[in-house]
Amino acid sequence: MYFTKTPNIIRPLAKDLLWSVPTKEKHVYLTFDDGPHPEITLEVMELLSPYNAKATFFCVGENVRCFPEVVRALLDAGHALGNHTEQHVNGWKTSTFDYARNYLKCAEVINSRLFRPPYGRITKAQTDCLKSRCEIVMWDVLSADFDAKVNEEQCYQNVVRNVVEGSIVVFHDSEKAAPRMLKALPRVLEDLSHQGYEFHALKAFE
Repeated sequence: MYFTKTPNIIRPLAKDLLWSVPTKEKHVYLTFDDGPHPEITLEVMELLSPYNAKATFFCVGENVRCFPEVVRALLDAGHALGNHTEQHVNGWKTSTFDYARNYLKCAEVINSRLFRPPYGRITKAQTDCLKSRCEIVMWDVLSADFDAKVNEEQCYQNVVRNVVEGSIVVFHDSEKAAPRMLKALPRVLEDLSHQGYEFHALKAFE
């Protein structure tokens, strides 16, 4: 089970996590998890470029080690990077020690104070362990592009119906999500830009 719009009741229970960016400006923060991918990530960059859209890519350490040239391309294009652990580990199924070690292993190749827990799953003990080292970034809008039961139209609607000023939106630059993400993303960019939104990359402790 997951929510495409994070319920307001959840946020006060996890105050150490960033759910959205406090702003009254029409800024939206697109994020992409699980890359980099040698083809899909570059396709995402091409889709973002006409809108001068900057995004944040939460990268898995193993993938960074395989495709460092894609990471360089992201940085050259002005996008931000975030840590997504070395092996995309599930915090609910991992000890705090092993979770921190996986985070640190990824930090060897991703120099960023932004961190997103894979699956959004992190325990209070893990949060307490990492919060002094990084900004733990969650989201308030989930595209659900990872869900094979969701089609392109639903993925698009999940975003445009729920975005507000300062929203952090989750997509995935992965093979699993690509069939939906690559079709929904151009529509999201066009729709939100017509509404006056600008697309910004996240900054730590913004």
